[in-house]
Amino acid sequence: MISFIVPAFNEEAELPRTVRAIHSAAAGYEYEIVVVNDGSTDATAAIGQQFGARVISIDRRQIAAARNAGARAARGDVFIFVDADTRIGLEHVRGVLHALRDGFAGGSGRLAFDGEIPPWGKVMFHVFSTLYFGLNLGAGAFLFTTREIFFTVSGFDEIYFAGEEVFFTVALKRLGKFTLLREPAITSGRKLRMYSCWKIFGRLLSLLFHGPRGVMSRKKLDMWYGGEREKPIS
Repeated sequence: MISFIVPAFNEEAELPRTVRAIHSAAAGYEYEIVVVNDGSTDATAAIGQQFGARVISIDRRQIAAARNAGARAARGDVFIFVDADTRIGLEHVRGVLHALRDGFAGGSGRLAFDGEIPPWGKVMFHVFSTLYFGLNLGAGAFLFTTREIFFTVSGFDEIYFAGEEVFFTVALKRLGKFTLLREPAITSGRKLRMYSCWKIFGRLLSLLFHGPRGVMSRKKLDMWYGGEREKPIS
């Protein structure tokens, strides 16, 4: 069985498309979708149930804790972590299963944004992708491994409030090969639409300057934990 683990906080707008995409991508496979509702104040939990997911609720407001809670509740032998604003397709599910059968400890995929993003955002994302994926690191929006390996590395390190996917990738690499699937997953470009170039660049510089200490609390992580969402287009 494949367990799709979807951490979610106030994602009533994005979650339906994400869950529908998973159902479509996993058609023909034995699977489950576990939505981890982490302290939402909107209809996230109800929507998850409405669209056929099993919903568990926690109140941690931490992405690593939400993913770990989903893994503990999951029943599958293969874990695929998909953020609530990210869409995958059949090619991703096939790629995951082929990679794990070929002996990879886990993997991820490159990303592409939905909708339009500002020109500066395209440049920034291109530079980031070249450096980040060039180092063969996994993107938090889409990660996969087996149940056995996940618990062998003790899951995501809950000391971190951001960047936990980097430390998770490093842990997987200690056990075996790590791969990036060729086809990008489609994720929301809302941060690049909602925040200015200077705010995003400033936050990233601050995190680089402080190193791991900078992601050990929610301080200065408002872009991840502030809860702002795009207003729907009327």
